[in-house]
Amino acid sequence: MIGSAQAEARRLADADAGAAAWRAWGPYLSERAWGTVREDYSEYGTVWDYFPHDHARSRAYRWNEDGMAGICDERQIFCFGLALWNGVDPIIKERMFGLDGDGGNHGEDAKEYWWYLDSTPTHSWMTWRYHYPQRAFPYQDLVSTNAARGRHEPEYELADTGVFDDDRYWAVTVDYAKAGPTDLCMTLTVENRGPEKATLHLLPQLWFRNTWAWGLPGRDYVPEIRGKSSALVAEHKELGRLVLAGDGRPGHLFCDNETNNRRLWNTPGRSPHPKDGFNDHLVHGADSVNPDGVGTKGALHYVLTVEARQQTQVRLRLTLAPDGPDLDLGEGFAGVMAARRREADAFYETHVPAGASSDEALVLRQAVAGLMWGKQFFHFDVARWLAGDPAGEPPPASRQYGRNSHWWHMTSHEVISMPDPWEYPWYAAWDLAFHCVSIARVDPGFAKSQLLLLLQDWYMHPNGQIPAYEWAFGDVNPPVHAWAALRVFELDGGRDHAFLARMMHKLLLNFTWWVNRKDTSGNNVFEGGFLGLDNVGPFDRSAALPVAGVLEQSDGTAWMAMYALNLMEIAVVLADRDPVYEDLATKFFEHFAYIAEAASASGLWDDDDAFFYDVLRTADGHRVPLKIRSVVGLLPLAAAVTIPTRLLRKLPDLANRLRWFLTNRPAYTDILGARRSHGGRDLRLLSMVGTGQLLRVLTRMLSADEFLSDFGLRTLSRAHLDEPFTVHLGGSDFTVGYEPGESTSGLFGGNSNWRGPIWLPVNYILIDALRRYAEFFGDTLLVEYPSGSGERATLTGVADDLSRRLIGLFTVGSDGRRPSAPSTGPFTDPLWRDQVLFYEYFHGDTGAGLGASHQTGWTALVVDLILELHRRPV
Repeated sequence: MIGSAQAEARRLADADAGAAAWRAWGPYLSERAWGTVREDYSEYGTVWDYFPHDHARSRAYRWNEDGMAGICDERQIFCFGLALWNGVDPIIKERMFGLDGDGGNHGEDAKEYWWYLDSTPTHSWMTWRYHYPQRAFPYQDLVSTNAARGRHEPEYELADTGVFDDDRYWAVTVDYAKAGPTDLCMTLTVENRGPEKATLHLLPQLWFRNTWAWGLPGRDYVPEIRGKSSALVAEHKELGRLVLAGDGRPGHLFCDNETNNRRLWNTPGRSPHPKDGFNDHLVHGADSVNPDGVGTKGALHYVLTVEARQQTQVRLRLTLAPDGPDLDLGEGFAGVMAARRREADAFYETHVPAGASSDEALVLRQAVAGLMWGKQFFHFDVARWLAGDPAGEPPPASRQYGRNSHWWHMTSHEVISMPDPWEYPWYAAWDLAFHCVSIARVDPGFAKSQLLLLLQDWYMHPNGQIPAYEWAFGDVNPPVHAWAALRVFELDGGRDHAFLARMMHKLLLNFTWWVNRKDTSGNNVFEGGFLGLDNVGPFDRSAALPVAGVLEQSDGTAWMAMYALNLMEIAVVLADRDPVYEDLATKFFEHFAYIAEAASASGLWDDDDAFFYDVLRTADGHRVPLKIRSVVGLLPLAAAVTIPTRLLRKLPDLANRLRWFLTNRPAYTDILGARRSHGGRDLRLLSMVGTGQLLRVLTRMLSADEFLSDFGLRTLSRAHLDEPFTVHLGGSDFTVGYEPGESTSGLFGGNSNWRGPIWLPVNYILIDALRRYAEFFGDTLLVEYPSGSGERATLTGVADDLSRRLIGLFTVGSDGRRPSAPSTGPFTDPLWRDQVLFYEYFHGDTGAGLGASHQTGWTALVVDLILELHRRPV
């Protein structure tokens, strides 16, 4: 297996070196392009209403495409995806259905079941699965029932409709194997899991993204697709000849990737056979496909009748083939499929720790698969979007002053790691940083390129701000890029100093932006707004305050203290090779010292409660502590680093500055003065939480009555269940109570609730912090764990146990189910159970998955937790 294990490593090395474009084709086709900011040309930014799901089958997308099991090239010139029809649905299934922010009683939510089961980093081997009902898909039932439910009721899911009763569904699995960088073999397995014989229409589709209909000079070239034998042959002046060949005797269908103006607006359109031609032809028997056998969208049409609980397979091959459509679908095809599967198994065998269970290995592999499938082509020219296209309607005047109008410089045309290909089919800056930490375990080259991407001139604002996410690039995400850069540098072997230097140069601009824009009083205590913790406070921290004043945030201040330490660490690493960086190490050491001391001096630390709180400073000088025990007050733990004294000896300016602070600024002693020797090393601890505060904060954090749950750390203390916090401001009361599940508040759309659930990113950050403190204290510091139990553990022991609790969200428990999966319906069936979903967050008491169901972006941090727990370096 050694040769097989090295095969994927060689492909990665060739891709990184530019020797072979193994990443050129991949699963870069989004699961949803409708209802996005890019496609929204409305006056008031009503993205879901302007381009709803009902329009998606009939309306050409401006910026990118979507589809099921989708594949495209890295520029999305061509697209491949599946369409299915069970013979009774009102529309063919070409994309995933779900509810928008207003339609869902807890916010937007996909109402389908599909899984990313496997993928190597180069996409040389991939597996995708979808469960498609044989009964009519209950579109209206899902819409009306969810609309009738309030926020105190659970979401109404597809399985709740009874559509899967008696196992009447199709399990459609697609396995992909690359014979070469632009030669993709596919096996489509269609299994009838129902009790009776049934028929399924299977339509593998090939089409071109519409780049020609927008009236742009020199961009009116229209490619074409035609049929030949059992293949589709596509011609494009840049791409060349692309062939999709299938076995058997499929039919051919052709239409154009153009908008059906007649259906949507009762006006003439560009093509008599628009985008929804296949749908209307199959479902309604309409004369809507091109009888001339040509178009910009084509399909191979298979009609498969399968006996009860039996399966059939279809072989496909998609390749750049300048000589024609004759492609091997026989022994050579089978050999490629077998070899790539074998090589994928061998690749993951080298990455799974020896101590991991088989179930942990399954979770790890599917989590990585989700990360790989979450890589999406993202195209957005903001200046063009603001101005509108020549062939389109003039944009409303409000557009010039509305959403993202200050980000006119930004252009995107890259494959980017997305949080969730359906619910969040756009990048988010701090999500991306977390993704890269897990991606670096299998593909450090791609991880590094992604961290650098958002710091490029065409992304980063000229003022130094990193774009947050598509809904509002100017929102503020926590500054975790430096932290992620260090982790990725270490996971890559600590050799790529050029990468670290490039990150440092751009992050200097971003750090300066933070200091200038988010410390309005100039006192080293920071604001920042929601900072990813959308619904954690009594009011929207990103909106206007209920009274005039400034909200000084414990989490904003903690993130900046951590940012300063991360940049100091980067400078220290670089100074070991280039002494010029020592000045930067000293600069960021001082920044950290000022921020950490200010957090206590300004009143963020409450000594009576032994906790950090946000403080509202009103215009008349009053201080209003917002005494909510939430993760906001735990994040200061993350601003900690240990420095070996041997490093300080190599950096005399930094060492001298540290001594000066300790001699002349006694207020800094608690955060700079901790020093000890163990294991033959002399260490110094720099931490925002002084050693005297540490144990007191941990007592709260590790209490089952507060933050500690069976599945990790809650984002809000459970004490607020019986003791909600209320503050009276501006004539109104604002209250925060413990909500372990989905939000009962409409803040941030209602599906972003950090008032109790378990959330992997902050859990991971806090576990990482515990390991940093453990590096300093060793086994000499024992804490009561859980608090009140009388049992004591090292900080490493606590970090390990918290990791086990979080991993336990995804692994099968003693009751035979995965705690994060739905507890009823088909998910108790092993045929569903072992296909893992990676949710956005988790119920604070039960561990049930909540929010986006494919949030493999940051939830894939479980990969790192498994690897760290079993201590096997990769």
